[in-house]
Amino acid sequence: MKAQRRKTWEISPTFHCSIIGTCLTAAELRQLIVKLGDADAKTASDHALHGRGVRAAGQRDIAGKLLNKALDRRHETVLKRFARLTTAAELRAMWDACLDEGEISGAYWAVISHPATDHALLQDVFGEVHMLSHLVGSSSRLDLARLRALQNEVAVKDEKIARQEERLRSSAEERSMLQRRIDALEDIVVRVNAVKASQAPEAAGAVEAAVLEKLEAARERTEALERRLAETEAQLRAAAKREAAAAEDNAALLRENHGLEQAFSGVTEHGATQSMSLAGTVVLYVGGRKNLFDRLRSFAARAGVDLMFHDGGMEEATSLLPGLVAQSAVTVFPVDCVSHSAAGIVKRHCRDAGKPFLPLRSASLASFIAALGDISDLLAERDDADVPRRSASA
Repeated sequence: MKAQRRKTWEISPTFHCSIIGTCLTAAELRQLIVKLGDADAKTASDHALHGRGVRAAGQRDIAGKLLNKALDRRHETVLKRFARLTTAAELRAMWDACLDEGEISGAYWAVISHPATDHALLQDVFGEVHMLSHLVGSSSRLDLARLRALQNEVAVKDEKIARQEERLRSSAEERSMLQRRIDALEDIVVRVNAVKASQAPEAAGAVEAAVLEKLEAARERTEALERRLAETEAQLRAAAKREAAAAEDNAALLRENHGLEQAFSGVTEHGATQSMSLAGTVVLYVGGRKNLFDRLRSFAARAGVDLMFHDGGMEEATSLLPGLVAQSAVTVFPVDCVSHSAAGIVKRHCRDAGKPFLPLRSASLASFIAALGDISDLLAERDDADVPRRSASA
């Protein structure tokens, strides 16, 4: 009789935390807890729900059975692939292949629950997932820290802009009031000139001098106010520009973290389409951090991309860049981890060759994963632009 796959309550509690954190998304776990009838399931934090999921994994009750069924349903396709395997050696080979492709969550549940998994394989797979979570977590934490800093900066700038707008309104009102005073003084001057002939010259001159003095003072104050108004408007424009840049960085970080979460959980919103559109595409990556190259290559291969690397002149000669640009369809480089000279060479040769280049916000795994979609769009736009030329030549 064929051995049955292990249920979560039949697996050592040591592995429950990694199973829940790796094999289910936070949204799926929340949906499961809601189904179990927890009163605060819709508002509880992700961390609190994770703890409940770990506890449910060790119980052979309705909660444990629903959790086990959710895992099997989510990873049904991967489980069928592993079901054909009968030895620990076959399981290890299949796990290594899935790890290289970035298909981690389903493969992890398949190996952990497989009846042929021995203790050595169990420990190795657990260790690899544990270290991978550190790698992804460190990149994500840095991006989240920058995201929080940007959000705080946007809030501060919003307050500053509101104060500047208030000062701007006050200045405009004061300017309007001064203009009315100037108009009134000019009316007085007109009236003084009209009756000056009927008054003694000395008295008329004194009145005119007083009026002119007030008029000159009002004009000087208006000019000063106009200068202050111009300065305030310039500051307001600069603050608005900084806020727009911060909002753009904010949106980029959210998009990168979303892409990273999808890639790590094995789910992509348009994965099949992207793989088809990028299949066989050669991409050159200039600069970056060498300790991430293997992971970058793995995620690129998953999308059908052949990824080449050049360190941007640290150890490799920049004279190699023109040839590499010629071999690639798109060149990317992280702006925070590449020299200005290497970036300039890349841009110049890409323009000369009529090939697109894409600056990445950072050298992180998240920025590269998010850029794969942009690469697909760049190539699609270039192909669309080539259609009229092909038609004309035909």
